[in-house]
Amino acid sequence: MPHPPASTSPALSAAPVVAHVVRSGVVESVHHGTAVVTAPDGSVELAVGDPEGAVLPRSSSKPFQALAMVRHGLATDGRLLSLACSSHSGEDFHLEAVREILAGAGLSETDLQNTPDYPYDEAARTAWIASGSPKQSIAQNCSGKHASMLATCVVNGWDPATYRDPGHPLQVAITETIADITGSRPGEVAVDGCGAPIHAIPLTALARGFGRLAAATDGPEARITRAIRAFPEYLGGTTRDVTALVRGVDGLVAKDGAEAVYAVGLADGRGVAVKIADGSPRARSVVLAAVLRRIGLEAPDVPATVDAFAALEHAPVLGHGQPVGSVVAVGV
Repeated sequence: MPHPPASTSPALSAAPVVAHVVRSGVVESVHHGTAVVTAPDGSVELAVGDPEGAVLPRSSSKPFQALAMVRHGLATDGRLLSLACSSHSGEDFHLEAVREILAGAGLSETDLQNTPDYPYDEAARTAWIASGSPKQSIAQNCSGKHASMLATCVVNGWDPATYRDPGHPLQVAITETIADITGSRPGEVAVDGCGAPIHAIPLTALARGFGRLAAATDGPEARITRAIRAFPEYLGGTTRDVTALVRGVDGLVAKDGAEAVYAVGLADGRGVAVKIADGSPRARSVVLAAVLRRIGLEAPDVPATVDAFAALEHAPVLGHGQPVGSVVAVGV
């Protein structure tokens, strides 16, 4: 059955051009997008486009979802808690950690309800397919979140078989936590790629929530940020730009999301969020890097920032297999 037409958020419909795809000196394509920086008090410090428009944060909301789990008794910490916030690459150490979370809750891979898939990492995916293994839930990038959701259900005596239902106590707790940390009541509820609910919120709210997480010094929020900062390879993977960013900039937390969303929190309480209107991931990290540079994160007393930004800005355009241009941020 066809779905009725949906209204378009101003974060998409009013999005200005924020990136050029340049091939051999010629602008071949453009990407529209919206970006926002929130101050420590939650007010808007910088806006490109209309950041009050609602977006689906996709996996950028995972630290908020994990926060709800910690607030409701999830006892994991360190690398396993970072994995709960992750869109992991499906490397061996990721899958071993997912199994550890499940075993600790008396569960197994068969309890996972996220969409079966191959590993995200190219080398891991190639090896997986070469071994003859089919798509499996544990290999899909959201299995750390789903294993942690199940573990939270076990702690609270909630039905693990229905944990993806929007009315399940776990999902209700997540909705309340998102409202609390972002200061914005979630709007529409959609089904994420992994099968779990995902909430529409203003891009400003996404940035504000990340700023609050990153500035936390105690409580469940600080547990989340300590885990991400200490184990960024469990948040993404050994070759991922989000891992390089968290590792390279002191006090920063970040999470990338599908359909070209990226969110960052800084230790001083500022938050940053980016959404590329057409969902193309090739412009997402480039635009984020431009915003971070604009607000001063290339300061000389943070030398590792250069390497982190290099990972974000590596977006070559190829011709005959060789770099002949790149994706570059504009108007940010």
